[in-house]
Amino acid sequence: MNLQVAFAATLVALTISPALTVHAQLNMNAPAKKAYVVYAAEPQSIAANKQATLELRFQIVNGYHVNSHTPKSDFLIPTVVTLQPSSGVKTGELQYPKGMPYSFSFDPGTKLDVYAGSFTVKLPVVASAGEHTLAGTLKYQACDNASCYPPRIVPLKVLFNAK
Repeated sequence: MNLQVAFAATLVALTISPALTVHAQLNMNAPAKKAYVVYAAEPQSIAANKQATLELRFQIVNGYHVNSHTPKSDFLIPTVVTLQPSSGVKTGELQYPKGMPYSFSFDPGTKLDVYAGSFTVKLPVVASAGEHTLAGTLKYQACDNASCYPPRIVPLKVLFNAK
């Protein structure tokens, strides 16, 4: 009988332990997550009511890379900028840079398509005269040479003045 009780207690402990771990990982009061990609929200100036291109510049922390906008596998999470509509601004299709080939030492034959260092996404716009702010997000998954980290979605504000 004692063996059955010990087995049941072990089974309960093994079942509860992962649940507690997941709960701890999802703790909303935890410190802010590490940023692997930094957005340089530099104000830009363009000509009013004419086709122009805004540049969204991103810097990836040294030692990390993110998948390009068009990774080579459906299992990889692409880097994606999403922008909300704004009054007085008509946006075109975002233009992502080409990624660069990357392979791990344990699998040199497999080439990934990634961004490392810095990358710039171009945004065609036509805007009425005045100051504008486009709100949006950047979704990415950062990796280093050993592992990949949970995907991140970070807020963006694209600031520009149409003169």
